[in-house]
Amino acid sequence: MQIFACPTCSRAVYFDNTRCRCGQSVVFDPDSQSMRIDGASCGNREQIACNWIAEEAGLCRSCNLTETVPDLGAEENIELWARTEAAKRWMLANLARWGWFTPRDPGDRPQFKLLSEQTAAGEADVVMGHANGLITINVTEASESMRAERQETLGELYRTMLGHMRHEMAHFLHLRLSANPQFLSEFRNLFGDEREDYGEALKRHYADPGVPGQTHITSYATAHAHEDWAETTAHLLHLVDLLDSVVATRLSLPEGPRPGYDTYREEDVEHIITLAVDTALAINHVNRAMDLTDLYPFVLTQTVREKLAFVHKWLHNPVAHTGT
Repeated sequence: MQIFACPTCSRAVYFDNTRCRCGQSVVFDPDSQSMRIDGASCGNREQIACNWIAEEAGLCRSCNLTETVPDLGAEENIELWARTEAAKRWMLANLARWGWFTPRDPGDRPQFKLLSEQTAAGEADVVMGHANGLITINVTEASESMRAERQETLGELYRTMLGHMRHEMAHFLHLRLSANPQFLSEFRNLFGDEREDYGEALKRHYADPGVPGQTHITSYATAHAHEDWAETTAHLLHLVDLLDSVVATRLSLPEGPRPGYDTYREEDVEHIITLAVDTALAINHVNRAMDLTDLYPFVLTQTVREKLAFVHKWLHNPVAHTGT
């Protein structure tokens, strides 16, 4: 993620800030990818600290995609909703750098149903997923303690709210891209046939989880072609954002990235992956000095890199690739 500048004093302003240290109130404009002082604030600013500029119906572009909010009769859900929306805004701002869901992208938009396991009436079951453009997110996992518990129980170090957003959005992006016959043909050659019975595939996976081996980025990616795509896409978004954040903070290894490098304009995905992984390895070493977990503990085989390159090829220009 970029680091922005206050229009009033030019001090650094971070993505989630609602005001600068100088006291100036700011709003984020996803089209110009900048902080502004001349726009109306999203109607959810006071309740969930949304700092995006208002668009339709007094809400920002991100909040307008939320069809359902969690039951606010359960007091803890306001904070969980706020954290979940913050992850959604981060993910959408990243994708906007490639042109997704911007004014020049006339394609369909996803809708989000944000639900909590805690309601005023008691506990409820919430299953995350995507179905025909509707993304369901369990805001309960925005709780630090709950996320840590499930990371350990499920053995998923990268089980984060931003990770959930990127994974479920990947399913929607696949839906958009599938309108292009060339995409589907190339996808099936590399990932497999997504028309395989999804329910049965998941049953087999949960009964006997697959090993990533040389062909998949995670165990869950082995379950079905759809999940292979979603896991691979989420990791591409992780790596591109990681490198973009490295540039923003002016961290660098001798081989790069150089000042001013724009990760989202880079067409050589192998260059992105190499720089991101090399930087992550360096930060892993620093983390170990503080007895912290590795930043990026995944091994990217040649087959996985080919899949990442395929995802990058189709995501970097939505207008050209989705037939809209």
